[in-house]
Amino acid sequence: MKDILNKLINHDVLSKEAAKQVLVNIAKGDYNTSQIAAFLTVYMMRSVTIEELEGFRDALLELCLAVDLSQYNPVDLCGTGGDGKDTFNISTLASFVTAGAGVHVTKHGNYGISSKCGSSNVMEFLGIKFSNDPGFLEKCLAESGICVLHAPLFHPAMKNVAPIRKELAVKTFFNMLGPMVNPAFPKNQMVGVFNLELARMYGYLYQKTDKNFTILHALDGYDEISLTCNTKTITNTTETMLKPADFGVDMISPSEIVGGDSIEDSAQVFMDVLSGKGTSAQNNVVCANAGIAIATVKRISPKEGFELAKESLISGKGLQVLKKLQTLSSN
Repeated sequence: MKDILNKLINHDVLSKEAAKQVLVNIAKGDYNTSQIAAFLTVYMMRSVTIEELEGFRDALLELCLAVDLSQYNPVDLCGTGGDGKDTFNISTLASFVTAGAGVHVTKHGNYGISSKCGSSNVMEFLGIKFSNDPGFLEKCLAESGICVLHAPLFHPAMKNVAPIRKELAVKTFFNMLGPMVNPAFPKNQMVGVFNLELARMYGYLYQKTDKNFTILHALDGYDEISLTCNTKTITNTTETMLKPADFGVDMISPSEIVGGDSIEDSAQVFMDVLSGKGTSAQNNVVCANAGIAIATVKRISPKEGFELAKESLISGKGLQVLKKLQTLSSN
């Protein structure tokens, strides 16, 4: 690690193969916590290159506990986090709305690192069981339309990094990697990123795969559609700008989509929205994100996807998905 750190401190970059090997070595426990923390810190001071990101991703995918759920043609809705916006759990809510609309979801998530309440925090609070048992996950998908893939159970390689990330409590390049390393290897993905540079990197890397994808970045910094401004989108075939009007809704203010101050508060917002007690702004932002996920899989327009999402939320289908998953988790 000393040679690698010296190289990085001298503003050199790693090749894809070297980046991959570093993560493999971290997984094997070859480095101490100070070395790992120093390595992470370098990438807070400068941008990660495409080759480095690709190498890190390849290492994690190679080392993960893969689960084959391809028969369900699922989609993952996942943001990088790290946008510092402290919104409520929009993409997790959108996942349940998407499943309620009949599109299967393999939701990859983790505890909040740089945010107050990550996807896994709210899922755990609401009684969702975390498991890497393929039989249980398939049963969840078949019966409820969604399964939750809690990242630490599928990426044992990262056990040496998790406590360091928690202590640092700021975004690292692992935020960038999260959406790329879903252990179900879903062919469909809607991913939000925290800056335009990363959106382009994701676009480049995803073009080299057989994924059917939509990458999102709201121009005022959100790693999802926020409806507070226009959103840059990159797909397999197009690069465009989405406006709130494209969904038939008005622009909203950032204060309308902030999250709770605690996990309990966040879970309350989650249940309020899913139970039909959300504000118009909350409902619209969830349905806009779910709508894009639905549109990505079904290859329909964002407005058509939004309408299907709205029907899923208002009719209570999204809530039924949660209740079914809670029942399966308690058995």
